Amino acid sequence: MMSSSFFLWLLLLFSLLFCHVFGDKAFTGTYGVNYGRIADNLPPPESVVTLLKAAKIKNIRIYDADHQVLKAFKGSGIEIVVGLGNEFLKDMSVGEDSAMRWIKENVQPFLPGTKIRGIAVGNEILGGKDVELWEVLLPAAKNVYNALNKLGLEDDIQVSSPHSEAVFANSFPPSSCTFKEDVLPYMKPLLQFFSQIGSPFFINAYPFLAYKNDPQHIDLNYALFQKSNGIYDAKTKLHYDNMFEAQVDAAYAALEKVGFVKMDVIVSETGWASHGDENEAGATVENARTYNGNLRKKLLKKKGTPYRPKKVVRAYVFALFNENLKPGPTSERNFGLFKADGSIAYDIGFTGLVPSSATSSFLFFKGMGSSFIMVFTSCVALILIAL
Repeated sequence: MMSSSFFLWLLLLFSLLFCHVFGDKAFTGTYGVNYGRIADNLPPPESVVTLLKAAKIKNIRIYDADHQVLKAFKGSGIEIVVGLGNEFLKDMSVGEDSAMRWIKENVQPFLPGTKIRGIAVGNEILGGKDVELWEVLLPAAKNVYNALNKLGLEDDIQVSSPHSEAVFANSFPPSSCTFKEDVLPYMKPLLQFFSQIGSPFFINAYPFLAYKNDPQHIDLNYALFQKSNGIYDAKTKLHYDNMFEAQVDAAYAALEKVGFVKMDVIVSETGWASHGDENEAGATVENARTYNGNLRKKLLKKKGTPYRPKKVVRAYVFALFNENLKPGPTSERNFGLFKADGSIAYDIGFTGLVPSSATSSFLFFKGMGSSFIMVFTSCVALILIAL
């Protein structure tokens, strides 16, 4: 009798421990996805929730604050970073009132059911062509943060701004990376502000773009996380066997040079196109599958980089879907892990949307995941104790 009761209480203890270890935490994942929607043929947001749950993707970024999307994600447990578009920055920079109105209209009404965890203020502003936007980025970010603060949301919603590689003067080898001289007068105050509020440095890092622009001098295997000679950084005496980690450490080196040694780096975009124009080297299905498959494996290991081994690498993959209305070269419309109909673009271990009832049921239970197991275990234990 004693051993039976002990076993049952042990079962209950296990279920509580399971809840603690795997329960909801704010932005604890390492693998996220950018949910871009520049297309006219994508599944409805409700189906996207099913797709993400089946894939066990818990962190996403969107490039706006679309109400239909935010409503669809209510109760999903998926954590979202919304985007404040570049077109709003000038208005936001003028005064806090504009930021307050935007948050009250596009963020606050959806809380807490929809887990909005961040606001990305602009996208790839510094280093871009519109210098007027460089000047308004910091005041816009400050006004957004101050509005969140007045609403008591500053501890729950992070303010950030993703950058492109164009902010760097050079990035090879990683230890030599520096910010461009014309960017620095705007970057340093922005970093100072983000340091004060505890925000990380977001960088859009694309080995694909580096390889596409210089296929003669870059080893494709190095860009794809495959076996290669890699590179050696003589200053740090570190060896890199893939370009992705070299790009992340280059960002750490640039931050260090301007006094922000403790700031975390998060990759806000990375990915590989599965199709491109004739002059877009490397844009193939096989390369996209290799890059994204190897990236996913690396991120799920929850390890650091050669230069920052104790800082776990986190990244958002670009993108969830192929987007048929994106302008530019063919590659821009072919970064998706999934096709527009919800089927996989290539196999890296995900399950696409399948319109059969059997699959839908499977996806439902699969999406419930650890929460279902925890509740089931607890209920079994309580029934046995009652008996």
